[in-house]
Amino acid sequence: MTLRAEKRGRRASAGRKGAPAAGAEGGSLSPAMRQFLEIKQGHPDAILFFQMGDFFEMFYEDAHLAAKALDLTLTSRQSDSNGPIPMCGVPCHSVDPYCNRLLEAGHKVAICEQMESPAPGKGIVRRQIVRVLTPGTVIDPNLLDSKESSYLAGLLPGKGGAEGKGEDAWGLAWVDISTGEFRASEIAGERAADLLLDELERIRPRELLFPRESPPPPALAGRLAEWGARFEERDPRTFPAGEAVARLADQFPAEEELPERAGAYPLAACAGAALLSYLRENQPGELPHLRPLAFYRVSDTMILDGPTRQNLELVRAASDGSRRGTLLHLLDETRTGMGARLLRGWVLSPLLALKAIARRADAVEDFVETPERREGLRRALEEVQDLERILGRVGLMTANARDLAGLGASLRALPAVRASLEGAGAAEIAAIAEDWDSMADLADELSAALVEGPPLVIREGGMFRDGVDPELDRLRLASREGKSWIASYGKSERERTGLPVKIGFNRVFGYYLEISKRFSDQIPEAYTRKQTLVSAERYITPELKRIEEEVLGAEEKAKELEYMLFGRLRARVAAESARILAAADRLARLDALASLAEAAALHGYVRPRMEEGAEIEIVDGRHPVMDADPAMATFVPNDLRIGGERQILIVTGPNMAGKSTFLRQAALLVLMAHLGSFIPARSARIGRVDRVFTRVGAHDRLLEGQSTFMVEMLETATILREATPRSLVILDEVGRGTSTYDGVSIAWSVVEFLHETEAHRARTLFATHYHELASLSKELARVGNLTVEVRESGEDVVFLRKVVEGSSDRSYGIHVGRLAGLPPQVLARARELLAGLEEGGDFGPLRAPGGAALPGSGVESGQLALFSPGPSLLETALAEIDPDALTPRQALEKLYMLKEIERKAP
Repeated sequence: MTLRAEKRGRRASAGRKGAPAAGAEGGSLSPAMRQFLEIKQGHPDAILFFQMGDFFEMFYEDAHLAAKALDLTLTSRQSDSNGPIPMCGVPCHSVDPYCNRLLEAGHKVAICEQMESPAPGKGIVRRQIVRVLTPGTVIDPNLLDSKESSYLAGLLPGKGGAEGKGEDAWGLAWVDISTGEFRASEIAGERAADLLLDELERIRPRELLFPRESPPPPALAGRLAEWGARFEERDPRTFPAGEAVARLADQFPAEEELPERAGAYPLAACAGAALLSYLRENQPGELPHLRPLAFYRVSDTMILDGPTRQNLELVRAASDGSRRGTLLHLLDETRTGMGARLLRGWVLSPLLALKAIARRADAVEDFVETPERREGLRRALEEVQDLERILGRVGLMTANARDLAGLGASLRALPAVRASLEGAGAAEIAAIAEDWDSMADLADELSAALVEGPPLVIREGGMFRDGVDPELDRLRLASREGKSWIASYGKSERERTGLPVKIGFNRVFGYYLEISKRFSDQIPEAYTRKQTLVSAERYITPELKRIEEEVLGAEEKAKELEYMLFGRLRARVAAESARILAAADRLARLDALASLAEAAALHGYVRPRMEEGAEIEIVDGRHPVMDADPAMATFVPNDLRIGGERQILIVTGPNMAGKSTFLRQAALLVLMAHLGSFIPARSARIGRVDRVFTRVGAHDRLLEGQSTFMVEMLETATILREATPRSLVILDEVGRGTSTYDGVSIAWSVVEFLHETEAHRARTLFATHYHELASLSKELARVGNLTVEVRESGEDVVFLRKVVEGSSDRSYGIHVGRLAGLPPQVLARARELLAGLEEGGDFGPLRAPGGAALPGSGVESGQLALFSPGPSLLETALAEIDPDALTPRQALEKLYMLKEIERKAP
């Protein structure tokens, strides 16, 4: 749970201790309240929705929590030894929105329904828990984002390897109960904790299970709390080391290789088995829609750490966390929720193998070059609903008739989808077409069974067509004929008696005859009075009651029969889960591929040439998101050539000139190429990249006690530790979070490390305001300089946004201040101070805009001016050196720094 929800949970637990145990009050509590307490004991950590007629009621501390979270009126029902019992409730027909709000607040909800209708003399109604709702097991479409998965994760620490004697490791499993996606991995080694955090950030689980004695590390728990994840402590026995394989095999009996794969990932298998146990506790049914547990390695695709995903805004905008303005938002032209979720997964896990990249890019190219095929496919996909989530509701026995009708309509669109693929030459598309299953048998069965636009409620009838079942047809006929007889009976009674007889119906008396009181003295003897109104009397007759019993009996029996028939039809669909999931997988891949092609066609992208070499060469590259922004009048394209003898490029230039955009652009284009996507450029050659690292922007982590500079250093340290010669490193203003001397020193040594350390010679773009770094190109063979062009005209500066060879020795900060609207007197004083700095002289007293010295601002008053002459740079640098504390390498670095300061001294 979130930190706030965790506090609520503690208060809830304290409150529940005050509730009496079942039977504690003896005869003072009603049978229903004793039943509530008995059921509540089995779910102490959940808010219990207890059905009583047409309402779900909550009692004791549950009522307090729900009333506050849902803005309900708190009342009381009866009293126990502590006084009136707090109570609140919601209507049964609108329970879902209330449950959703509690789940969003981090609560767990147990739904307890009446399993039979109340009857006189029958005793207390039988009730039982039908499902338990948690943030990680949500299936309500109103609470799910159709374009994003919703994961429940399980985490187990231990020792890696099949024998459990290897390195410290984490077993991680995650499942999306709404779609059936089920995966697991094991993460081991010295960097396991960091890799685990990266993977959890990639999947962003809404709920995390872990053994009670092995909670997540504090840093990991803090980050999960930031994302709003709920924590669920579990009995360690639910992570069964000896039974995990058997539990998994029991759920997936057809997967013959599963035991062997699970044996290679023992911790992950235990985490997966724990998820199965949790789902079976909280959800009805046998979960037929779950896909067999797939084991994977995090290194199978490109690893992108959290800062890189955040800095490049791959799926969430830095400003508000939304999708708008991200790379995913740009590329997402999908037509189905399945395709959108798959594309999101591709963006977060770019491919590494050149063959896999080429196979996907071939398919994108096929759709780009044949717009009629692409448009035909996309038109057909518009008729397809979210098969995965429909099947999820089928598997959990919550699907209604509209879900099944939507499934049938989607399956009927499959032949048109298949027809659109004719003639495709790309191997990926051809393989999908060859493995096609239009599922016409199930589509026809659903179409023949269900009416057009069936009702949402499955217990009220009206779902099935005539002719589906002979008994249903007979009951419907009896009901229709009976209602017709009743209508004609009213007419015949008016003719026979000469009275203004009207036929009516209510749930209390059933059908009745209503006659105005003016005719009370003319009522036939066969009429039996049942109710007196202000101006009328209501009567029944033996004939009317006999037909009513037949009509109403037939209606009720028809509803019960339809409910039973619907259960059979839903089970029939569940039996075809494997075929439906396979169809959903094919449609999702086609949708995602066509989406990449549509984006390429819309924005004029080209296919990059992927190579095994180290060089990256992009001609007229554009930032994909900014280039597509309608607010941008024109975007200036730029070239990039890096790799080999141009390993590190130092990018200098003014503020706001486009350095950061150029850096992010390079990273995004490389990532797009590894997706198999086309990219915004005139041409491109991309030497394969194993990881993209970014150190961009300034932010802190207050909850973890880390300052902006500490975060900057931690992220930089990760890059220097993990980057390889195959990596692409983006560094923007490293060192600016501390003093100038420290910042220059750190930035300088980072560049030297990446250049000189053979195992970490990553291709690097380094943007900086420290113009001193440009001189590194004279010291280090594989360092080059780039700068952003500026045109000056008097005091006006025009940023041309063009990146060229060379370096800059000015930042134009005062010009940027003028553009930002700083007051003229501030700008004038800044120019005066800057001139003094550049000359190395005394700045004199601070002066007011009119020229007069401000009181107490100058040396005349005996106080220091804003800038005192002080020691020289060389003297300050020498004073900071402790020779006894330096390693040989550090001493050499300091010597280089001193020589550079001496060279630049006036």
